[in-house]
Amino acid sequence: MIHAIILPVATGFILFLLGMKLMETSLQTWAGPRLQLWLERFTRTPVRGLITGTVLTAALQSSTAITVIAIGLVGAGVLSFPRTLGVILGTNIGTCLTTELIGLSLGGIGVPILIASASVWLVSWLAGPLPQASEPRSNAAQAGAALPQTAAHDGGRQWLRSVRYGSLAVAGFSLVLLGIEIMQTIGPALQSRGLFAWFVHQAQTSLLWGILAGSAVTALVHSSAAVIAMAMSLAATGAIPVELGVAITIGANVGTCVTAVIAGMSSSRAGRYVAWSHVLLNVGGAILFYPIIHWLVSLSALLASDAASQIARSQTIFNIVGSLIALPLCYLSMWKRLEFRSQ
Repeated sequence: MIHAIILPVATGFILFLLGMKLMETSLQTWAGPRLQLWLERFTRTPVRGLITGTVLTAALQSSTAITVIAIGLVGAGVLSFPRTLGVILGTNIGTCLTTELIGLSLGGIGVPILIASASVWLVSWLAGPLPQASEPRSNAAQAGAALPQTAAHDGGRQWLRSVRYGSLAVAGFSLVLLGIEIMQTIGPALQSRGLFAWFVHQAQTSLLWGILAGSAVTALVHSSAAVIAMAMSLAATGAIPVELGVAITIGANVGTCVTAVIAGMSSSRAGRYVAWSHVLLNVGGAILFYPIIHWLVSLSALLASDAASQIARSQTIFNIVGSLIALPLCYLSMWKRLEFRSQ
């Protein structure tokens, strides 16, 4: 059992989490303070907030990061609570990019991608460290004379910065692919275990077991993508049915709320409102889709042929439909009154 299940799961899971953290950290470092600027500038309406949250989450591969930043900005008084509602909806949609990429079954090219991205990263270091920003000139004449050189200097710095952190992000994605490929090797061993077979049988009786399992594990590891990837891996090998994989995926969305609630505890009352709106969205979506999981699976089967891709499609449908249903509610005037009372 240790060599057939525990060791591959632990190795694959660690590689997956390491890859996700590497992607998240490198992309956030590259984006830098522009994240706050974008959130402040492009969240004036719920629709714009939804688009901004979607794009930023898809780019940074971390809905938690965007949610925590939004909570921090509201707590600092930079953003108002109503302006973050669209952002929260967008973060759910943006996370679909990760599962859709995983659903493409790219595990076979993980090693070549890792080697190529590591080579690019190494070459960027051989080109030298990132140059420091140039010192401001003491008079206008000197500044005017140095303008072309400074512009070229800044352009080179930004290009080198983008290459370095971009290659790190790609390397992180390759580790994600390798982790999934390793976790997929446990399928046959799991099928032969009586306890796992009992769990699958119970879940077929009531898919609530899958939702609870997805929620609990995600709350523990603070990564819905890792839990969903594991469900996709098990479904791809036939260890679990697609319906159970979709239930685990819905539960994983609920489990992500724990991080937001923890971040909201140290924020202002308005910041806690942002955290609880995240909880309401995901729990409400789970309640809405739980009775129709079989329909959701049937619809995803029309859009994808293999089990892993069907779970990815189900995740996308679940998040997009849930966010679009909740979007009109963001325009209610009650949110402004609620924020006024929290001040």
